[in-house]
Amino acid sequence: MALSVSPSLSFTQNFPRFVTSHSLPLSQCHPISFQTPPPKSIHYHPPRALREWQEYEEAVKKKDLATALRFLISIEKDNSDDSVDENGSLSTQSARSQIGDLGFFGGSVRDWEVLDTCLNADDMRLVGMAYEFLKAKGFLPNFGRFSSIVLDGARDIRPSVLKSSTGLEASKFSPKKWGLSGSSSVVLAGFLGGVSYLLQQGIDIRPQLAIILGLAFTDSIFLGGTCLAQISSYWPPYRRRILVHEAGHLLVAYLMGCPIRGVILDPIVAMQMGIQGQAGTQFWDENMNNEMAEGQLSGSTFDRYCMVLFAGTAAEALVYGDAEGGENDENLFRSISVLLQPPLSVAQMSNQARWSVLQSYNLLKWHRHAHRAAFKAMENGASLSVIIRKIEEAMSSNR
Repeated sequence: MALSVSPSLSFTQNFPRFVTSHSLPLSQCHPISFQTPPPKSIHYHPPRALREWQEYEEAVKKKDLATALRFLISIEKDNSDDSVDENGSLSTQSARSQIGDLGFFGGSVRDWEVLDTCLNADDMRLVGMAYEFLKAKGFLPNFGRFSSIVLDGARDIRPSVLKSSTGLEASKFSPKKWGLSGSSSVVLAGFLGGVSYLLQQGIDIRPQLAIILGLAFTDSIFLGGTCLAQISSYWPPYRRRILVHEAGHLLVAYLMGCPIRGVILDPIVAMQMGIQGQAGTQFWDENMNNEMAEGQLSGSTFDRYCMVLFAGTAAEALVYGDAEGGENDENLFRSISVLLQPPLSVAQMSNQARWSVLQSYNLLKWHRHAHRAAFKAMENGASLSVIIRKIEEAMSSNR
């Protein structure tokens, strides 16, 4: 998981006016002849409002958040203008609004698509504006709904408290090193057994094995394990666990009011975008960004950040009974903890991690249906706007 902490235009448009000329003088001095007029080519010019929405769709395809957002804001501004002009006729803006209300353009559906442009946005403030715009229109009623949860509950979370609350040992929430966990240890044991058998049969694969290990070492050091992750992502059980992990990050970030820039599930794409780890959910916390720029970090902001950070681990523990991923999340947590003044001790970091994972675990447990909806949408390759819509639909259907 990776964390990214890094006015409105008015369109004056008119519908085309169609004027028909039907005054044809007839001369009485000449006989009337009926001739078939030569065929004329007909050129269709779409209504300007439709062309505007086509421009919006083009901005969505190009992942141009600024253009798409400016258009939506301008449409909203136009819809708030007077519906009747000084001559008493229906204004262009009102006509466009009514056409949209009739569903010809699917305005309310297309508004969601602005979220699909966030991934390429360089200015994270624009990402936050996109979420606030949709929330103001009533599309995101659950965005930031549980941001106050960081103020609730006890702060001292011992391992026994974590077990009594979740039914799981604290060790179940710790990322597993490859080769030391249950499934990977079986694979490693089988691999070593196979190599031993081949050597006993006189088949020496040590040169090939040395090359493979050398490539794996190079991948681990210089590429962060991206190549191995790319190969492993084609294994369905492994990919499903990644989806469960990232869906946990996404849902908790959304419910806590942190705008999500996007979810990267392809390890190669993640590496190209500079994301640490094999996949990543990029979210933004404006309060954290502002406070860190001022050299201070409040407890509530740090708590919210930690909850989102450990949400992937909590999601795996909730679904599978243990967590295998999350090593990069822990490393990111430690790097922030040591920057605090005064820096957190090892004991304080452990307690903060347990508190955060418990809060995220409970939040995901309360909204398991929404987490599953996000997981299924991601499994089907849905875009970010569709994933968020599925979350809202699941939340509204279970109230």
